[in-house]
Amino acid sequence: MSYKGLNLRKEVKKVIHLVLHAIALILGIIGIYAAFKYHNESAIVNLYSLHSWLGIAVISLYGIQWLYGFVIFFYPGGSTGLRSESLPWHVLFGLFVYILAVANAAIGFLEKLTFLENSGLAKYGSEALLVNFTAVITILYGAFVIFSVASQGPAEDDYSYSAI
Repeated sequence: MSYKGLNLRKEVKKVIHLVLHAIALILGIIGIYAAFKYHNESAIVNLYSLHSWLGIAVISLYGIQWLYGFVIFFYPGGSTGLRSESLPWHVLFGLFVYILAVANAAIGFLEKLTFLENSGLAKYGSEALLVNFTAVITILYGAFVIFSVASQGPAEDDYSYSAI
């Protein structure tokens, strides 16, 4: 989205894209660490659900995607041919990982709601509605992000001289 939403030079957009994804990767790793720490302190087994398996897969794929993008598109940077051939795959794989992350978030909401209901939470109570509403908003947000990424971006301005 930083490539389509910001009216800056391509090099600046590239750095913003790289830094935002690095921050997201770091926060994702911290989140997984926090989940393992909470499970260990609460005597809950780790990696027992589809949500946890997909979480590990998503953060691993995200890390691979970020490393590949860093090496090919930023430093040291691949050849022009390699970059142009890699770009559609980089975008497609990034969208796949993003869709997987949104789906995993929805599974996480479902898992948490199931645990709460098994602990006595009313199935149609306000907490259950809040969890379901939050899950729906998360999925809609994910869909709008995908639509904006798939949409046509603004025309690139090469900031060169042109006759009046």
